[in-house]
Amino acid sequence: MGSIQVEFKNSATTAILEAVKARRTHYALKAESPISDEAIEHIVQSAVLHVPSSFNTQTSRVVLLLKEEHQKVWDIAISAMEGLVAAGKVPKETFENQTKPKLNAFRAAYGTVLFFVDYDSLATIKEKFAIYADKFDPFALESNAMSQYLVWTALQSEGLGANLQHYSPLIDEGIQKQWNLPASWKLDAQLVFGAPASAPGEKSFNPLEDRFKVFGK
Repeated sequence: MGSIQVEFKNSATTAILEAVKARRTHYALKAESPISDEAIEHIVQSAVLHVPSSFNTQTSRVVLLLKEEHQKVWDIAISAMEGLVAAGKVPKETFENQTKPKLNAFRAAYGTVLFFVDYDSLATIKEKFAIYADKFDPFALESNAMSQYLVWTALQSEGLGANLQHYSPLIDEGIQKQWNLPASWKLDAQLVFGAPASAPGEKSFNPLEDRFKVFGK
C-alpha cells in the first residue's frame, strides 16, 4: 500500500492530518510555554466540551495544572515512590538512578493535564440500558482517551511538547487530597507538557499492510 496523493474538499482536513502526523512524545521538556496560559486553557476546555461520549454521557473530568501547581503532581509521585522504597517494594538503587530522575524530568516541565473518568455518573444510564451496562465503563474510557489525544495534538500544534503518563493508583489519593477533588473522579492519565528541550526520537512503523484492509473500492 504505497503513498497516494489525494485532494480533500476542505483544506482543514489536510491541516488536521498534518497535526496528527506531527504529534510526538517529548520527554525532555522545559518549564516554558510558547503560548499563553489562556490559550492552553482554551484547548483543554474545548476537549472537555466537544469530545464525543457514548449516549452523550460526558463522563470525562479534566484538571489543568500549571507552574507550581503542576510541580505538586510530581512531588506527590516522588513521595509515593519513596514510600515504596521504605517499604522494601522498590529497590533504592532503582529509585535513585532511574525512577527519581524520570519523575524530576516530568516536574521540570510547564504543566500537567490530569484526565479522570466519573464512572459513578453512569449509574442512571446503566439502569436505563441494562443490556449495555457492562459496556459503559469501557465506552467512558474510550471517550477519555479521545480527550487525551486531542489535547496532546493541539498542544503539539502550538509548539509545545508532551508525554502521557499513567501513575495510578500510586498517586490517586494524594491528587484527590491536594486539590479536593470528588472521590468519584477516577484518575486515568497525566499529560506532561512544556517547551521541547530536544527533538523526539525516531518513530518506526509496522507494515501498513498488516494493520489495514479496505474492501469495496
